[in-house]
Amino acid sequence: MPLLHSKILGAGRPLLILHGFLGMSDNWKTMGAMYAENGFCVHLVDLRNHGQSFWSKDFNYDLLTEDLSRYLDHHRLERVSLIGHSMGGKAAMHFACNYPDRVEKLIVADIAPKYYPPHHQAIIEGLTALDFNVIRTRSEADGELKKHIIDIGTRQFLLKNLYWKDKGQLGFRFNLAVLKEKMREIGENIGTTAVYKGPTLFLRGAKSAYIKDNDLAAIRRHFPNATLETIEAAGHWLHAENPKQFFAKSAAFLGN
Repeated sequence: MPLLHSKILGAGRPLLILHGFLGMSDNWKTMGAMYAENGFCVHLVDLRNHGQSFWSKDFNYDLLTEDLSRYLDHHRLERVSLIGHSMGGKAAMHFACNYPDRVEKLIVADIAPKYYPPHHQAIIEGLTALDFNVIRTRSEADGELKKHIIDIGTRQFLLKNLYWKDKGQLGFRFNLAVLKEKMREIGENIGTTAVYKGPTLFLRGAKSAYIKDNDLAAIRRHFPNATLETIEAAGHWLHAENPKQFFAKSAAFLGN
């Protein structure tokens, strides 16, 4: 089985960061450098079917967990701290519950341990509509995507995945065909009996609806040593919208 691609920054205590749906390790490059400057060896990981990691027709949290287990074995990491955002947060939760002895501390960014129905239809439709046999520039891709996605921040996030597959031929880093088919798996919960008793911090965006007050009971059921804090003036991409506060809260938790 292929190994997950990653970028490794700094030296010190191992910290793995897992991006969200349709994201990649580069989304965390700036934040990762901040942790690296504070005594961590930061592994910015591309999950399967994302970034520069391998593509597969199979995609679920059991597989993502085993991908991470192989990654830790390869890099001889016995015990790590984990940060996961959105889909990456679900993967981090799943890994911590299945391999609790390998997780020192867990940070989950703006996702709860519950089922989320598919809700990215407009994004998927917009991405599927892009014809790279016709589109030859990033600005042309943005113009077409704008017909489906008004928010410029979301478009910029998605278009970071563009790269030159061949001379004059653009493509996406993520495996759109498979991810489009696996929307239900991406929304799945971590398992009714899953428990991780280690130190856990849930961070939610003040302007995001992904973690609600009534989710706290489920959080504590699966993660009995969890705390929930809110990042001000931030939505779902809380680490990008308020990086200063996100780093301050997460670094304080990791440093304790």
